[in-house]
Amino acid sequence: MSKKQRLELMWIGKGEKDNPRLEPRILIEDPEKSYGDKNTENILIHGDNLLALKALEQDYAGKVKCIYIDPPYNAKNANPHYEDNVEHSEWLCLIKPRLVILRKLLSDDGSIWISIDDDESHYLKVLCDEIFGRNNFVANVIWEKKYSPQNDAKWLSDSHDHILVYAKNKETWRPNLLPRTEEMDKRYKNPDNDPRGNWKPADFSVKTYNEVCDYEIVLPSGRRVQPPTSRCWVTSKERYLELVADNRIWFGKDGNNIPSLKKFLSEVQQGSVSKTIWFRTEVGDNQDAKKETKAFNSDDVFATPKPERLVERILTLGSNKNDIVLDSFLGSGTTAAVAHKMGRKWIGVELGEHCNTHCVPRLQKVIDGTDQGGISKAVDWKSGGGFRYYTLAPSLLKKDSNDRWVISEEYNAEQLAAAMAKQEGFKYYPDETVYWKQGYSTETDFIYTTTQFLTVDIIDKIHEEMKPEESLLITCKAFQDACVKRHSNITVKKIPHVLLGRCEFGKDDYSLNIINVPVVDFEDEEGEDC
Repeated sequence: MSKKQRLELMWIGKGEKDNPRLEPRILIEDPEKSYGDKNTENILIHGDNLLALKALEQDYAGKVKCIYIDPPYNAKNANPHYEDNVEHSEWLCLIKPRLVILRKLLSDDGSIWISIDDDESHYLKVLCDEIFGRNNFVANVIWEKKYSPQNDAKWLSDSHDHILVYAKNKETWRPNLLPRTEEMDKRYKNPDNDPRGNWKPADFSVKTYNEVCDYEIVLPSGRRVQPPTSRCWVTSKERYLELVADNRIWFGKDGNNIPSLKKFLSEVQQGSVSKTIWFRTEVGDNQDAKKETKAFNSDDVFATPKPERLVERILTLGSNKNDIVLDSFLGSGTTAAVAHKMGRKWIGVELGEHCNTHCVPRLQKVIDGTDQGGISKAVDWKSGGGFRYYTLAPSLLKKDSNDRWVISEEYNAEQLAAAMAKQEGFKYYPDETVYWKQGYSTETDFIYTTTQFLTVDIIDKIHEEMKPEESLLITCKAFQDACVKRHSNITVKKIPHVLLGRCEFGKDDYSLNIINVPVVDFEDEEGEDC
């Protein structure tokens, strides 16, 4: 097989159902539900997550540093927040287009972390190899999610989930180090009161034999020693003497021990490389997560959250302060809450009603500083910040009584202008003084959308105001025929005809069958997490 060839996961419906022609919707802020700092860049979106990702694509492509998603596991049991039991091929058709857009949103130095369990993890791995590139696979992290066996399990009691990790570009992406723990630092002592501080002894011999490093050492006690069998010392004799002079060799309190090298705490790497097995004692488990969510909604406990310490571990490794973090399956809001406390900018998307019953109140408490659970004390979280609450605009086009596509009456002039700018690939940014400069694609290329009947007089007046190097796209409902080729640097397009065939209008639901949240038995530790 040549290097250009690659294996692809095939399933029924691939190529037909997994590549929807998505309408690039605009986002509409609901000021009554936005909270805190009005200038915040944090975004909470209530709506279909595939349409929401498409809405974000234009402004955020290549800008998101770390993505964490916890999609429905398709675990063949009715999950209380998602209909978690769809046909395997249907699940793949639903998850693929989301991953495709998520990859576009990732920055070149970004990474994506995906929680999943055994039911779909191996299929998802092959699918991610196809989308992100097998060469960009980083690791399969194992998270210990339960502390006790499930006694009614028919076969084996599952005690872990998977977290698949991919980099946008593995050649350049590097994870951050984990902070050093107190336990790690306790290994360093200072028995000789060295002014350089605490240290710990390290082996002064190595396996790789080098004749230059094979010599006799006379200990302070007078005893003579050689390197252990089949080994040699770490350095040459000349370098060894320099280390002795610098008090970097330890011979024990009585000077009679085999020499060891003093490794000072102040000189070691200020962090540790993450392992791929994450124990519940380090990052929490299901029960921890449920206790955290109960603190902000005790009447309607979210059944399948993730513990804050788990998400903290991911964001520590995959992002830094002020980086953008995205979760398009926000659930109870854990990722947004943790990102907020850690000083990251965040985007959260959630379709279910728990966006309002769980995410909003949880994030409000984080901002107010009344949420002191989870990682709050560990990161010394006080209060501050905010989020802006958005919903997806309705479909731009709809069918009238004669089965013809027309512009939805729900759009006002400003929203229509913003929608047409997005449809045509322009950044919607109305000029404060020039009315026809509603958006731009370059410094000299603009778009103008109007609901007026476009006449030659109107287009001539606009042309008089334009600079020679400027170009303009005008979209409108109707115009005089003479407007079309009136000026070489002005293009006129008719709405809705220019849009027909581009995408799938009138469809609002690409969801994974999300349903309302029921009351959950808090004591029930078992069950799938998604």
